[in-house]
Amino acid sequence: MTNRLISPQNRSLTYQQTPGQGPGVVFLGGFKSDMTGTKALFLQEWAEQTGHAFLRFDYSGHGQSSEDFEDGAIGDWFEDALAVIQALTTGPQILVGSSMGGWISLLVARAIPDRIAGFVGIAAAPDFTEDSMWDRFTPAQKTEMAANGRVVLPSDYGAPYVITKRLIDEGRRRLVLRAPLLLPFPVRLLQGTADTDVPQAIALRLTEHAICNDLRLTLVKGADHRFSTPDCLQLIRESVESIIKGPTHA
Repeated sequence: MTNRLISPQNRSLTYQQTPGQGPGVVFLGGFKSDMTGTKALFLQEWAEQTGHAFLRFDYSGHGQSSEDFEDGAIGDWFEDALAVIQALTTGPQILVGSSMGGWISLLVARAIPDRIAGFVGIAAAPDFTEDSMWDRFTPAQKTEMAANGRVVLPSDYGAPYVITKRLIDEGRRRLVLRAPLLLPFPVRLLQGTADTDVPQAIALRLTEHAICNDLRLTLVKGADHRFSTPDCLQLIRESVESIIKGPTHA
């Protein structure tokens, strides 16, 4: 059964919640994805088997939530994530952010650090609207953006992406790699070497930039952006469980 939450911004957000013990786990999906993806469902099954609390949801303009995708921006989706976490969870939460969800997770962690028990980034894509979109636009695309307020980019995952001027402009207000990024909790970054959407250089940059006493980056040779093979899913599970178990001492 899918549930709905009306956010403080009056957006209707769909979510699915599994009750259980803490720390809870929250899955934050990627750009134009939804909460029915392989990784989200895998984590829900894990939560049901282990008795851990789990939450997955759709940002506005994604899945079954309200609003149009083309009207949205990073700040809107950050507000959505903050709304569902604050309204639906209690106590410490482990954020599992896939691609754009990694960026959103970092924004949430910056806003409510006392609620975050850890972060697992799966091909995390902080600042991608600036570094992976705007900086790679051709002069013709930048001219088209100025004239029409949007450009259309091909996608390997279905319909082309419509990239709006608002997405680019608003994203500049949410950048996390241009100023100190304090992450006072365990961080596990997972990255495939065959990822053509978020290259491993992004994971290395985030690793170098973050201020964190317990950060590990795992590169998986041959894994692509989906990071959804059985081995990759197992690695996600192990990463979440390593944060739950805490540091081990010899």
